[in-house]
Amino acid sequence: METTSRADAAGLEMNEAAMAGRKFRPSGAGWRFAGCAILFLALAMATVLGAESQYVFFVGYVVLQFIVLATGWNILGGYAGYVNFGSAGYFALGAYTTVALSQVVALPLPLYILAGALMGGLLGLGVGAMSLRLRGIYFSIATLAIAIILETIVTNWNFVGGARGLALVPATPPWPFNTNNQWLFFVMAILVVLSSAVARYIEISWIGRGLKALRDDEMAAECAGVPTLRLKLLAAAVSGATMAVAGAPFAFYMSFIEPHSAFGLNYALAAIAMPIIGGVSHWIGPVIGAILLACAQQFISVKLSGEWNVLVTGLILMAFVIAAPSGVVGLFTRFSKGKATGGRA
Repeated sequence: METTSRADAAGLEMNEAAMAGRKFRPSGAGWRFAGCAILFLALAMATVLGAESQYVFFVGYVVLQFIVLATGWNILGGYAGYVNFGSAGYFALGAYTTVALSQVVALPLPLYILAGALMGGLLGLGVGAMSLRLRGIYFSIATLAIAIILETIVTNWNFVGGARGLALVPATPPWPFNTNNQWLFFVMAILVVLSSAVARYIEISWIGRGLKALRDDEMAAECAGVPTLRLKLLAAAVSGATMAVAGAPFAFYMSFIEPHSAFGLNYALAAIAMPIIGGVSHWIGPVIGAILLACAQQFISVKLSGEWNVLVTGLILMAFVIAAPSGVVGLFTRFSKGKATGGRA
């Protein structure tokens, strides 16, 4: 009954929104988000101008990259409940789109990122269309198969380096950036803000409420008037574009790319683990999970070896699934409610 009523409410709200043609107006929370975004970018620029060690930008880029990747995965896997095992394929698609274009013409980095977003969005549309017939574990396995197909194509495509890989020479960074790492770090900071803004808007709008109704009971949502097909296609396209954007600057960051690194298991596992650790119900969840897990992986890489990253990710994910299935956001919400209840008592 609760699922049906939620689907009815979502369907009614979407119909009213469509009839009224109402415009989105930023609320107080929206202005706070904008203020935090500006402050975040200001801190990123201050880091660029003030930090002397290039290691700060090297590590910072990895953390920010994982935030974008996890945010993209959560739009389809968290909001809509369609678990995507092929996130490494989207990430690598964005990276190899940059590589293929750079072999033909020299473009500014933002144009490479836009091209990666377009390719990821188109692949996402295809995945969304596939969801018409496949659901649950069958959908997840199909997305994994797509990533394997993409890796096979890239491995045998000599134009982008094939199995041997390809070295890329980054262009001279624009002012006021002195090194390529500084430029990529700030670009990724901008992408974090943009991806978080998109995820937040989807969550608080009728789109997000429709996706949640779809996740709870797709058939009930469809009967209540929720346009499930359009929502799935939209979520899959936006999710795919965002994950591809995370990988678009990867080749310039590494100065070398080969299939094993671009399609790495760590990206596929991290994209799923980070939203679950942070909490899939809120846009801030993937951000928190990405920061926690990426920082833990960097610490393990320095102290032990990068080969331990997948094991550490699996252990942390297992611990949260058992002890805190709602993630950090769910723990905080539960604690806040418990404190409020205790205060009233």
